Order: sequence, then structure tokens, then C-alpha cells
Amino acid sequence: MKKWLNHGIKLMLMILLISGLAGCGKEKEAESKKGTAMTFGVTSFADTLEPTEQYFGWVISRYGVGENLVRFNKEGKLEPSLAEKWSVSEDQLTWNFNIRKGVKFSNGTDLTPELVKKSLERSFELNDRSSTFFELDSIHVDEENILIKTKKPSAVVPGSLADPLFLIVDTTVNTDSFAKDGPICTGPYAVERFDPTEECKLVKNDYYWDGEVPLAEVTMKCIDDQATRSMALQNGEIQVAYNLKTENMEEFKNNKTIKMLELDSLRSTYSFMNQKGPLKDLKLRQALIRGLNREAYAKKLLRGGATPGKAPIPATLDFGFDELKDENAYDPEAAKKLLAEAGYQDKDGDGYVEMPDGKPLDLEFVIYTSREELNVYAQAAQADLKNIGIKVTLNTVSYETLLDMRDSASFDLLIWNVLVANTGDPENYLRENWHSKSPSNQANYKNEKVDALIDELAVTFDENKRRNLVIEIQQLIMDDAATIFFGYEITYLFYSNKVKGAELYPMDYYWLTKEIAFQ
Repeated sequence: MKKWLNHGIKLMLMILLISGLAGCGKEKEAESKKGTAMTFGVTSFADTLEPTEQYFGWVISRYGVGENLVRFNKEGKLEPSLAEKWSVSEDQLTWNFNIRKGVKFSNGTDLTPELVKKSLERSFELNDRSSTFFELDSIHVDEENILIKTKKPSAVVPGSLADPLFLIVDTTVNTDSFAKDGPICTGPYAVERFDPTEECKLVKNDYYWDGEVPLAEVTMKCIDDQATRSMALQNGEIQVAYNLKTENMEEFKNNKTIKMLELDSLRSTYSFMNQKGPLKDLKLRQALIRGLNREAYAKKLLRGGATPGKAPIPATLDFGFDELKDENAYDPEAAKKLLAEAGYQDKDGDGYVEMPDGKPLDLEFVIYTSREELNVYAQAAQADLKNIGIKVTLNTVSYETLLDMRDSASFDLLIWNVLVANTGDPENYLRENWHSKSPSNQANYKNEKVDALIDELAVTFDENKRRNLVIEIQQLIMDDAATIFFGYEITYLFYSNKVKGAELYPMDYYWLTKEIAFQ
């Protein structure tokens, strides 16, 4: 009995020792993982990871998965990426991009000029928006180069290819799986798991070509509510928070564990006005814009987190902001006078005007939920327009639904927030939104002179001439009261002081980069 008792004690001690070692191992593993796993708090943006769908290539780029032939640096200037250098022919029709050697996709497949060609052709084939960048004639492979020929000279080809729509994917795999599993790309991280409303789990790309990748895994956690996202940063649930605003500065003012970056962005918030409905009336559009106190929205409601809107392009870019005349600046009395002159009257005494033919006027304003400032603008506009007798009904939807409603022209007013220089230049932005033949122009805006000037801009290489054309185009759009320009936001980035390498880029295609790591 004594012998068996001693044996039992030894066995128990051995089990405890093994358990202790295992526990230590788990603690070390957890500690190790803690230093190589990071969580970002983001707003849900895409219900698919197919980069050619709508604008969802932005997700692939921001999450450190996709890369382009060229990219923008912190100063907004173009620099090499998957292409080492580029040049244009004397006739300005053929661009030569030299493809970088030694690059692999995240599945180990070699990046070749042939695969670059197929990837770019796929983007042009699957997204109509591609035609708004430049008119493609052909793409050919010449040894280590690809030759992109355009139908007309275009100064913005390199910058266009930096747009996330044109990120390079491996077309040798089953591309049907991209929507759910993420595309196979060349960035520092690869998609491991994707849940559109919950999170996107990313893992280190072991084949990454441009240096060491510091984090083993990164979780992009969807937290749409701004207050909840802020709290998650405060309690350490996340280490980086995007799309927080001015009011969050007060929350972190005396918190030494949180750092903040601030940038006057190239983003504009505006609203399309659908001219297929009641807003085809110029006087109604003019009255509507004059009824909006955009300065109060930016300086008071957003607490200085934006500058007041006026023109398509903000003053952060040198395209004549101060030279442009705003005939529709805030003037509610002038707005009421315009409505009366055009025959809009409140005949039933409900405080809202009817249309000149006596029918009710109720404008549907479609907004989306993932940017808090959009809701602020929309509610303020609804209140201001009520004061001049225009009824507006807000329809709050997801971003994905908003895109569908825009493309089907199912709106009177529809809010929009985009980069005004997504190619490093406003040409594509102007064409995409205000050229009558653009597939994205579903508001039915048409001005033949605007079309002609945008077409002229596309073939103009001289910078001074381009600037003058852009200023003229903007003034025409403003004179037509085509669009409500609410404001130009300041971008903020809040993150833990344990994080290093975080940056804000003027072209906000880049969130998770190979530089981001723990201190």
C-alpha cells in the first residue's frame, strides 16, 4: 500500500509539473501573440471583398492586402510599387511600366507582366467606372514591361493605376472566391476570414517582397457606432481607431496612453440632386442650396472638424477655391423669394410648399451610416430646409444599399463622401461625377460645356492649363446648382501609444502598412 501511495504521489507531482509547464507554455504563447496581434476599430464598408465591385477595392488596399503598380506617399506624390519605373511615348499614347522582379503573391505564385496584364484587364472588364479614368486601347507585354496604350493622350494614367480599383490580383486561382475569401494579392497581409458585419481577420504574408512584416495577425473589427469605437480604444479592446471625430479629442485629452494624428483631408462631403425628379427645376435647386447654413454645420455642429463647403474641390488643393463665386451662399430669405417666384406655395397650411402644379413636394434624402458626420449634415439640412418650407425625409441605409440606390437613380438627394483627387489630380473625380456620359452620373446632370472642358482636360498635360480648366469646370457646376457641397472634413487617427508606424495619407488608401507594429 505504501509503495502504491508513493507511486501515486509521484504520478500526481509529475502531472502537476507537466500541467504547469503547459500552462507556462500557454502563457508564453499568449504573451507572444499579444505582441504580434493587433486590432483596428473600423466602420463596416463592404459586404464583399471582390475588389472590382463598386469601391470595395479600397478595403483590400486599406487592410494591407492589395497593392498597385504605383502608390502615393505621405506627400501625395506618386512612387514605385509593383512597377519600378514608367515612361510615356512621344505621342503620349503608350505608357511603359517596368514590372518589379522577385515579387510573389501571398500564395507563392510569381508576379509576372502577363499576370499584371490579366489583372488590369479584369478591372476594366468588371467595373464600368474604369472607363472614367482613361480610355484604354490595349495592354501588351514586352519582356519585363507592360505597355498600356490609350485611345487619346492622358496625363493621369500612372495616378489612375494607383486607385484601388486597379490593384493587382492573381488571376490563376478561382477568382469567384474573392468575394467571400478575399483576393490573392501581394501586400504584407492576406485575408484569413471575413464577416462583413463583424470583422476581417488578416494574417502575415510570408511571401511579402518589401521587407519584414511585423505582425502575425491583424483584426479589422467593425464598430459602426462612434462612441462604442472610442470606448473600445480607451479600454484596450482595439489599438487603432479610424473615423473618430473632433469631439473624441476631449475624451483623450488627458489620456497619455492614446496618440492622435490630424490631417486636412482631400475628402469632400456633398449631395447629388437627382434632376430626373422635382430637382430638375433650377430655381428649386438654387433655393435649396441657399437655405443651408453650411458654415454653421462645419464650425458648430462638427466643432471645427470640417471647413464649409462651396465648390467641388477644397482649398487644400490649388484649384482656385477663393476665386470661385458662390451665387448660392446661405441666404434663407433669398431662398424663400426664389420659391415664391417659381410658384412654390404652401396651399394647405402645413408649413411646407407644394409644387407649382399643386402636387406635394417631399424630397427623399438618402444617407448612409458608417460616417457620423453625414448624419449631422443630413439632419441639419432637413431642419434648415423646413425653415424655408421644403420638406425633406431622411432615408438612412447601409453603404452597400446606398450604392445600389445611386446606380438606379432611386433618390432625390443622396449624400456622398469621396477623395477629390483619387489619381493625385481632380480630373477623374470631375469626370466620374459630372460628365454626362459617366456611368456614375445617375443624377442626370448635363452641361455640354462641362463635358467639353472635361474632355479637353483629359488630353492636356500642361499644369497651368489644367488648373485653369479645372477652375472653369467648377464654376459651371456651381452656377448650375448641380450639387450641394456640405464641407471638407479633417481626418483624425487615434491609436495606442504602444503602436508605432501609424500614418495618415492624403490619399487614404493606406491604413495597415508594413510599418505598423508594437513598440
